[in-house]
Amino acid sequence: MVKQHLKIFLIGLLTLTLAACGGDKTTSTASSEAIEKKEIIIGTTVGDFADMVRDQIKPALEKQGYQVKLLEFTDYVRPNMALADHSIDINIFQHKPYLDDFVQARNLPLMPIFQVPTGPLGIYAGKLDNLDKLTEGSSISVPNDPSNLARGLVMLDKLGWIKLKDNINPLKASLADIAANPKNLKLTPLEAAQLPRSRNDVDFAVINGNYATSSGLKFSSALFLEPGYTYVNWAAIRTADKNAKWVKDITAAYNSEEFKQYAFKRFAGYKYPESWGIQTGQAASAAK
Repeated sequence: MVKQHLKIFLIGLLTLTLAACGGDKTTSTASSEAIEKKEIIIGTTVGDFADMVRDQIKPALEKQGYQVKLLEFTDYVRPNMALADHSIDINIFQHKPYLDDFVQARNLPLMPIFQVPTGPLGIYAGKLDNLDKLTEGSSISVPNDPSNLARGLVMLDKLGWIKLKDNINPLKASLADIAANPKNLKLTPLEAAQLPRSRNDVDFAVINGNYATSSGLKFSSALFLEPGYTYVNWAAIRTADKNAKWVKDITAAYNSEEFKQYAFKRFAGYKYPESWGIQTGQAASAAK
C-alpha cells in the first residue's frame, strides 16, 4: 500500500515538473518572439508621415533584416484602434494631447515612444486671401476632433478673432469656451482630411500640417502658423512592447543622422523632435 502511494506521489511530482518546464518554455518563447519580431506593420495618416516611412524608415529597417509594411489611414480614430487590436504594430500621426485623451477615453494600453518631424497647424486662404479681409460673418473651417479643434480656437484667440474664456485649459478648449465672437464668425468643424477641400466653400480654413502638404499646400502660403512645440507628433506603440528590440531599432532609425538630414531637406519648415536639439530655423544650416 505504501509503495502504491509512493508511486502515485512520484508520478504527480513528475507531471508537475514537466508542466513547470513546459510553462517556462512557453513564456521564454513568447518573450523571445516579442524581442525578435522581424515583421513590422506601421500605420500612418496619408501624406508626410507615410512618405517618411517609404523614403527612409522602411529601407533602413529592411537593411537590418526586417519586413516592413505600411498602412495608410485617412482619419484619426482607426490608427489607434488598429494598434490596440494588433492589426498594426506602431502608428505615427498624432500629438501627445490627442493620444492622452484617446487612451483615457477608451482605456487602451497605448503609449508614446518618440517624436517625429511635424508640419504645423496653419490658417490658409479660402475665398479670402488675406487675414485683414476678415469681415462680419466670415466663415472658417476648423478640425472637428477635440484636441485639434482646441488648437484652432487658440490660434483664432491669438489673432483676436474670438475671445476664449479665462482660466480654461487651452489643450481642451471647445466651442462652448468661446466667451466673445465680435464678428459673429461662422466656425464649421470638419474631419481633418476634408479641410483642404473646404477652402472653396469658406473664407479661411484651419488645416493640419500633414493634410496641408498632402493636398499640395506649402507652409510658406499659410496666412498664420501655430507657434510653439506642444503639438509635435509622436509615434505610439502598445505598452507591452516598450522594451522590444524592434521598438528600439525603429526609434534609432527615426533619430539617425541619415533621417535627420532627409527631414531637414524634405520637410523644411516643419517642427522637429525636441530631442534633436534643433529648431526649424536652424535646419537649413544643419543640412549638408
